[in-house]
Amino acid sequence: MTDGPRSGLLAVSSALLAMSRHLEVRDVLKTIVVSARELLDAEYAALGVPDDHGGFAQFVVDGVSEEQWKAIGPLPRQHGILASMLHGARTERLADVRKDPRFEGWPSAHPDMSDFLGLPIRDGDETLGALFLANKLRPPGGHPPGPLSPEPQGGCGFTEEDEALLGIFAQHAALALTNARLYERSRELTIAEERSRLAHELHDAVSQKLFSLRLTAQAAATLVDRDPGRAKGELQQVAALAAEAADELRAAVVELRPAALDEDGLVATLRTQIQVLDRAHSAQVTFDCTGVRALPAAQEEAMLRVAQEALHNALRHSGATRVCVALQKRGQGAELSITDDGSGFDTRAVRRAGRHLGLVSMRHRAGGVGGRLTVESAPGEGTTITMEVPGG
Repeated sequence: MTDGPRSGLLAVSSALLAMSRHLEVRDVLKTIVVSARELLDAEYAALGVPDDHGGFAQFVVDGVSEEQWKAIGPLPRQHGILASMLHGARTERLADVRKDPRFEGWPSAHPDMSDFLGLPIRDGDETLGALFLANKLRPPGGHPPGPLSPEPQGGCGFTEEDEALLGIFAQHAALALTNARLYERSRELTIAEERSRLAHELHDAVSQKLFSLRLTAQAAATLVDRDPGRAKGELQQVAALAAEAADELRAAVVELRPAALDEDGLVATLRTQIQVLDRAHSAQVTFDCTGVRALPAAQEEAMLRVAQEALHNALRHSGATRVCVALQKRGQGAELSITDDGSGFDTRAVRRAGRHLGLVSMRHRAGGVGGRLTVESAPGEGTTITMEVPGG
């Protein structure tokens, strides 16, 4: 076997590994584009995801600077040869895309492109996207690389070998995209379930507080004239119950409010939520972070959700007076720990405790992003929940 095929297979392997590291659709799309461009040594690469109207819902590019992309402007609804590939299953390999009858021109800021290789990414009969490469980068001497004989002068820089390689890559890209879509749908269902649980808890907790508040206020009203001293005591109880109801509402708002991970990142989001919880509860809640920067989006979301579940358990069920949250760098990844001084539980009763405390869900979240969750607890000795993730 020559060096060409070996290096090609190694490049395919590296590209497939890169795709498998991501669970978010947006991350998978970008990885496909970057990997395809590097794999086939092209100057430009793009990936369009179809909408329901014959155009593109998303369009991801590589090789074009952010300034260029802004100058190019919005993508046309129907984009010539690019859009036509969303409706067919054929690979297109062209010596000069500008001479194709479907070519409709470019905006003035668009980079100049000639040789072209594109194919649809399909899952059965469904087109998940269309992948495009342009301007094969030729080595010194002007001939395309690879073991096949070069095309005649003026022919397409992309070879038959490139086309076959991209076809293999596209099959795996379809799997990666399908898995990412399934993951996001599963996550949406999980979020809906969490919101339903929180709404139920909010209804129960606040309804109980408001019911007690109403009865106490009625008792105070009947005592105002005949026993002002007792009435004063009842009114003090009204104030205490109102404060507790407000605490319940604040805590619920923190959990129901969408986390600002995209804008603020894990560290800032955790710090903000823990500050609010510290004000809303009688227990002291602290946060310490050492050396952690950005992590892959899926890992950051999983860590945030595990932290929220563990904090919920500690503040609502354990009777803790102190809860410590720590986030620190571990190799390329990070370690999150939530420690409380509450009542604890018998970790041997895994099935019963796991259902009650959401440990099954937390382990699922950790495992879903390649991480690991451990639980240390004993009756009367508090609880520590630790989650590790590998990073990017």
